[in-house]
Amino acid sequence: MTDSPAARLQQLFEGHRLTPTQRRIAHCMVRRAAEVPFLSSVELAELAGVSQPSVTRFAVALGFDGYPALRRHLREVAPAEQAPGAGEFNEYQQAVEAEIENLRHLAAALADPAPVERAGELLAASRPLPVLGLRAAASQAYGFAYFAAKVHPDVRLLDEGGTMLADRIDAAVRAGATALLCFALPRHPREVIETLTYARAAGLTVVTVADSAFAPVAKVSDLLLPAAVGTGLAFDTACAPMLLGRVLLEAMADALPDAQSRLEEFDTRAAERGLFVE
Repeated sequence: MTDSPAARLQQLFEGHRLTPTQRRIAHCMVRRAAEVPFLSSVELAELAGVSQPSVTRFAVALGFDGYPALRRHLREVAPAEQAPGAGEFNEYQQAVEAEIENLRHLAAALADPAPVERAGELLAASRPLPVLGLRAAASQAYGFAYFAAKVHPDVRLLDEGGTMLADRIDAAVRAGATALLCFALPRHPREVIETLTYARAAGLTVVTVADSAFAPVAKVSDLLLPAAVGTGLAFDTACAPMLLGRVLLEAMADALPDAQSRLEEFDTRAAERGLFVE
């Protein structure tokens, strides 16, 4: 198990029943794990987009007398130094640096490969395999489905909302589907929650790639794999979720005995058709 600051924070929050506001604070703290021991309650409230009293109530919910006690605890169990020279970067560089940090957190989480390997087995065994991603997550779902179709015999992309979603899930279940992969990124559409609830009721095991273990989709997922998004620009950046999707592809291919032969067959046909210029 990784011993990164983010992982220690995750362990601190486990076992506590948190309100949606408190989950938002927890999510913010995990994303800024290296900074949190140095932040005041006002600064943390501003970063999380909540009130200062909410931060105090959050600390109490975790069993501390108040936020100062929580911060002292974090400094004792997760000592960290603020990154030198961070103020020297312009806003574009800061966004890139934040994404690099997100990737470091993902690498630390993957030190335990068991969750991803389990997810790969679930996805490989589902025939067909529905892949869901709406709005901001649609491109993540499309990218996964595009590559997955090269090794999986039946991948069904669900990237448009509406009443047809339930019909398509029903059709997948009738055809033999046992699992569904969901990409869920902020802002989380209500329709995703409703669709995952429906999918589970239909008997599908839901594997979700989300921006946080505290994302709204957590309660309607059987296996959630977190990968943080960057928030430094006007629109979120999702390098870590994209990379986690590729890792899932690798795990799924490892669980498919004919994956390599399918890839070789595709390469042969692509060469015959002159599909690529190189």
